[in-house]
Amino acid sequence: MTIPQLLDSRTSPAFSFEVLPPLKGRGISQLFGNVDKLREFDPLYINITTHRSEMVYKSTPDGLYQRVSERSRPGTVAVAAALQQRYAIPAVPHIICSGYSKVETEYALIDLNFLGITNLLILRGDKAKHDSRFIPNENGHAHASELQKQVNEFNRGYFLDGTKMDIVTGEPFSYGVAGYPEKHEEAPNIDLDLRWLKAKVDAGADYIVTQMFFDNAKYYEFVDRCRAIGINVPVIPGLKPIINLNQLTLLPKVFKVDIPTDLANELFRCTDDVQAKQIGVEWCAMQAADLYAHGVKSIHFYSHNATHSVRQIVSRVL
Repeated sequence: MTIPQLLDSRTSPAFSFEVLPPLKGRGISQLFGNVDKLREFDPLYINITTHRSEMVYKSTPDGLYQRVSERSRPGTVAVAAALQQRYAIPAVPHIICSGYSKVETEYALIDLNFLGITNLLILRGDKAKHDSRFIPNENGHAHASELQKQVNEFNRGYFLDGTKMDIVTGEPFSYGVAGYPEKHEEAPNIDLDLRWLKAKVDAGADYIVTQMFFDNAKYYEFVDRCRAIGINVPVIPGLKPIINLNQLTLLPKVFKVDIPTDLANELFRCTDDVQAKQIGVEWCAMQAADLYAHGVKSIHFYSHNATHSVRQIVSRVL
């Protein structure tokens, strides 16, 4: 089923969560352990992030350093397949522009089609760490809307070069896109940001997952704005529990989100990360309870390194 169909099939509040592929050279057992901690609460689906390659310096036998391209977390497609097979929970891999060529994307779509993984989240992705702005890969996409078109053409049975597939197997891909209640950092204003979002929905996006937010009023206002301009697909709120004191300044810097004054004051009073983590659980649980009370069908948790916190939150509100 597609994500909107899964949402419609649930009569009680649901949730989903996001995982990272293991670091290169690590096994998948720790990831399975994290999923085990949450699957008892019947998650709607599991997102798997995708990571671009970055330029790093590695020492050579002669004592010099060589600049090479390396992906620290490969294996998104394989992890999605492993999770879906092991747990029978729909896997939603991220398909991104950043660091990928159109051909690489096509191969990923072919693999996913063979594996019966039909739900995607389409994103532009972050810029490379060594770049001052986003630069698409050679022969890659500059915008998520361009990536959408490639997926749409694949769904119609056409390869990149225009060749018609001999046999179209499996279900077509259904996909979601990202929304930003506090606007994307590169958008000049919220109105233009929403116009671009509507264009993605009009082009075939079946649902929206929001960037994290810590003030529910911003989510409700965002949904109202979406509906006012004709965006009528599900808008799934994304929440992230704070797990350490550094995130008080790190999250606004990296993700361009505001920390409400009440939450910031509570965190300022913490003397260590243990206290900060508990405040994060309390605040996120309060957000989740309020969202469900307002009729939200499902919440998406950014559970990276926060599985224990998400487990506490879900056990309280579901």
